[in-house]
Amino acid sequence: FIAMYVSSAQQTCKSVAEALKGFRENLKLFLQKKLDSRPNLPRYRKKGMFSVAYPKKWLKLQEGKVRVPLGNQVTAWFGLDSFWIQFPTNLKWEDIRELRILPRHGVFYLEWVYTKPAQPQPLDPKRALAIDHGVNNWLTCVSNLGHSFIIDGRKVKSFNQWYNKEVARLKTDKPQGFWSQKLERITEKRNRRMRDAIHKAARKVISFCLRHSIGKIIFGWHKEQKQECNLGRVNNQNFVLIPTSRLKERIEELCRHYGIEFIEVEEAYSSQASFLDGDELPNYGEKPDGWRPSGKRIKRGLYQTAKGWLVNADANAAANLLKKVSRTLGLCLGGLSRGVLSTPLRVRLWTA
Repeated sequence: FIAMYVSSAQQTCKSVAEALKGFRENLKLFLQKKLDSRPNLPRYRKKGMFSVAYPKKWLKLQEGKVRVPLGNQVTAWFGLDSFWIQFPTNLKWEDIRELRILPRHGVFYLEWVYTKPAQPQPLDPKRALAIDHGVNNWLTCVSNLGHSFIIDGRKVKSFNQWYNKEVARLKTDKPQGFWSQKLERITEKRNRRMRDAIHKAARKVISFCLRHSIGKIIFGWHKEQKQECNLGRVNNQNFVLIPTSRLKERIEELCRHYGIEFIEVEEAYSSQASFLDGDELPNYGEKPDGWRPSGKRIKRGLYQTAKGWLVNADANAAANLLKKVSRTLGLCLGGLSRGVLSTPLRVRLWTA
């Protein structure tokens, strides 16, 4: 810590203070019974390299390169007072606020923190897109305009399952806490793939909304649905570590940027009830005695209504999410039909 550049050391102290402040605020919310779980006091970090932040005023741009100072102690030890990095050509220097250097699994990331003003768009608040999340069908989207599409999740599932199998193989007969350079490499590879998938999927959803002037996104979510869950060895590899929560957060961030209203809806019974048959949708834990859905899921991905119509099971669930909030938000569901729920377009993230 003594060897750090002074401004970077100050930023580290500020981050510790922010963490403690956040802990106190969350503890107050917990004591007021506004949080379900008690927050934990920030702990000492594990040994190893830590992220370093440089405010812009200590950086210097010259001929497309940025000088990053290292401080007097490093100069005395190694005779090196600074190093130079290439400045990204797609950013403007006047917008930069901070540079962060992050060590992750044997490599370093440079993060440029910059301001990006919101870009609210002229959208129709009566148009809404409902999103039901899953595994093979990562996001199933249905709009009240009569559109439906699926963000394919099978590639993400495959990447995740491969990673878990490799970690299990490399840790076989090894002591507790074993780690190696190969584990670092495959972990970093997996994380890069997941980040890429999150940004691609979120951008496709938001682009669709902007193209059709959709002003609301309804996201079906059950809090803590993956906490301490045990679905069996195979299903755990497919589901528990797929970063759907981070994807939801990214979509919410983009919604704030473009002026789209993001609404999180409790998704209980949306997969069981039949939208085309007009089934009622009780809240979680409030199912009336004798409540039974009109239709049923006859196999994976296929739902049969009371009239014998076959529709996509996830599209049926997404339509039910729209129905849950239609009265409150004043949404018209006249554009939804059997055809919309039967043939959603499948969108693959890594193909043209």
